[in-house]
Amino acid sequence: MPIRVILFIDDYLPSCTQIHARMMHDLAVALTKLGAKVVVLTAGGPNLITTLQIDFIDNVEIWRFKSLPTRGQSHFKRLIGETLLSFYAYRALKSSQLDLNFNICINYSPTIFFGPLVKWFKKNGAFVYLILRDFFPKWIIDEGLISNISFAAIYLRFFENINYKASDIIAVQSPKNKSIFKKIAPKEFYKVKVLYNWLAPKKNRPNDVFGKKFIKNCKLNNKFIFFYGGNIGISQDIDNLVRLSKKFLQEPKVRFLFIGQGDLYSNLEKKIKNGKLTNVVLMPSVDQEEYRSILKEIDVGIFSLSANHKSHNFPGKILGYLEAQIPIIGSVNKGNDLIHVINSSGTGKVMINGNDNEFYSEAYKIFKSESLRNKMSNNSKHLLENMFSVDAAVNAILVDSGF
Repeated sequence: MPIRVILFIDDYLPSCTQIHARMMHDLAVALTKLGAKVVVLTAGGPNLITTLQIDFIDNVEIWRFKSLPTRGQSHFKRLIGETLLSFYAYRALKSSQLDLNFNICINYSPTIFFGPLVKWFKKNGAFVYLILRDFFPKWIIDEGLISNISFAAIYLRFFENINYKASDIIAVQSPKNKSIFKKIAPKEFYKVKVLYNWLAPKKNRPNDVFGKKFIKNCKLNNKFIFFYGGNIGISQDIDNLVRLSKKFLQEPKVRFLFIGQGDLYSNLEKKIKNGKLTNVVLMPSVDQEEYRSILKEIDVGIFSLSANHKSHNFPGKILGYLEAQIPIIGSVNKGNDLIHVINSSGTGKVMINGNDNEFYSEAYKIFKSESLRNKMSNNSKHLLENMFSVDAAVNAILVDSGF
């Protein structure tokens, strides 16, 4: 009998364009190739005809349950929608005739609201492996969005703790995050592991036609493009990238291309217009294959994390940059493990957020030196294969789960 594995994620392919959806799909595909019976459980939104819909992508079985919308909603509506995720999933599953017995339950967080459902699967015998990518609500408290003693913080911590207590193993994304987690739960004895983000590089080349057409439509032909792709929200500190783009206004060949979605998308749109940033192009999200095609046309991948972060995030977009073998430049919170990872690997340059002059100086060096860009590009494949491989992630999960 093959082992049965169920993956929980709040948003999934093909509608979700963020890298975490592709990460979980790559994980599901890799487990399937090893002979496991894999199911992905995900929110399907309010437009499903039935409470549960089943479809397949790359031989991976996907169970989509009818739910309230969460993306693109106000904070309050999103909170309600996510709070009810476990309820809607449980309702859909209990009314189905599906086999709900699984050996391993892999829970991707964020969201923190699958905890009650995970607890139910654990009671039925599943080993629960929590892939913890964000410390939530810690980061919104660190950003000053809510008070540490507010009702919102108490409410969110309640569900956060359910998530942790339902887990047999909690996997954080970098070594320094282990000590941060211990401060969050100092009295609890959780098994905490390090599991780096992962990606399975696709063997097929992306369709060049879309990327070339996209660049042409954006009037970016023959321009040097700094590219940001992904979530546009508070934790990314997009103002950091706006300041960088302003410093490049005197360079007629340089353009900044931002593609994504998030709470601050319209805010960024206004900043570009009001700041007369003629060197910045902002576009909404595209699907995964279109995204890969665009990456073939750009020169440097950029990213940013808020200086107020206390944890050490590895933004998923970096994996896409590494796969496309393009140089990386980023600005992150002090002490982030990513500074050493990128700088020591020679795949790019990462510095502490707030050092605007250094950020510009290093970006300018990359812009001016083709040989430096080539060197960084050549190192990308090695770092992706040796540190961020899906095979390493699968092996760690199965070993830690006792399979």
